[in-house]
Amino acid sequence: MESMGSNIDVHLGKRLRRRRRLLGLTQQQLAGACGVRFQQIQKYECGANRISAARLWQLSEALEVPVGYFYDGLSDSAQREHALGEGPGEAGGEMLASKETLDLIRAYYQLGERPRRRLLDLAKSLNGEHEAA
Repeated sequence: MESMGSNIDVHLGKRLRRRRRLLGLTQQQLAGACGVRFQQIQKYECGANRISAARLWQLSEALEVPVGYFYDGLSDSAQREHALGEGPGEAGGEMLASKETLDLIRAYYQLGERPRRRLLDLAKSLNGEHEAA
C-alpha cells in the first residue's frame, strides 16, 4: 500500500499535468519556465519525485493558478480511495481528459476575466434551470 506522502505526490502530479495540458503547454515549455529539464516535469507528473514548496510556487506562477490549485480535491480523493479502493483522482478523470472538455476550457481561458465570469454565471444559471425542471 502506498504511503500518504506518495498519494499526495501522485495527486499533485495529476493536477500539474491536467493544468499544463489545459494551457496547451508541452513538458519542455513548462520546464523552461521553471528552470528544470523536461524529465523533471515528467517525474513530477507521475509522482515519482516530490515537488518542493519553492518549485510548487514556480509551477503555480508558470501555470497561472494559486498554489492551492494543486491540492484541490485531495481530501475528497483520499476519502474516495479509502472507501472504494480506487486510485487518487480516477473518478471523473475521463470527462476532464476528453478533447471536447479540453477545447471548452482552452476557449474559456482565452476570454478576458469579465467575459469568463459572465460565461460561468450563465452556465450556473442553465444548470439551475435544468435541475428545477
